[in-house]
Formats: sequence, structure tokens, C-alpha cells
Amino acid sequence: QVQLVESGGGLVQPGGSLRLSCATSGSILSINSRGWYRQAPGKQRELVATVISGSGTTYADSVKGRFTISRDIAKNTMYLQMNSLKPEDTAVYYCNVVSTFGRTYWGQGTQVTVSS
Repeated sequence: QVQLVESGGGLVQPGGSLRLSCATSGSILSINSRGWYRQAPGKQRELVATVISGSGTTYADSVKGRFTISRDIAKNTMYLQMNSLKPEDTAVYYCNVVSTFGRTYWGQGTQVTVSS
């Protein structure tokens, strides 16, 4: 059974940095995309960054130049490095993997709060 487990969230001051991790257990034979989403209170879940196989990386305009998605293949872990954080980045962050068969996997989410 596939599980995605996020970690690394917390409280940070504006201008600070955090690195989120998403550890994957279980096997997904063929992945179409992997990425990060976020959901702020009262708002819909939105894309933060995604890597689509064969197509490259896409970032939301609001995080371009500040956030970087990466992964460690050996550790089967995906990361989101977040720099120059702003209060509007406050949200629950979710990692996401979509297989080429259309199966979607979500983590449980990790809270990021940017506040002074």
C-alpha cells in the first residue's frame, strides 16, 4: 500500500525558510507527476509546484523564485524548499503523486504558518 507522509512544517517569521519533506512508502510502478499543493483556510486547494514526467517543472506564479521542488531518489523522498516566506504562504501543504494509470495519492498535510 502506498503512503505519502509529509513533515517539516511549522511556524516561521516572514522572510524565513522551511523545507518540507514527503516520504513515499510502497511502490508506484509508473509516475506521471509528483508535486506539492496547499490549502489556506477558506480557500480551495491550489498547485504550488509539480514535476510532470517528460514535461519539466511548473511553479505557481506566487512562489516562482522562492520555492524549489526536488527529490532524493535513493530515499524515495520529495522536498519543497521554501525561502523568503510571506504571510500569504500560510496553509496546509500536501504532497501529491499521480500514476500513469490515473491513480492519485495524497499525504496527510503539514501546516505552515508564516507570522511575526
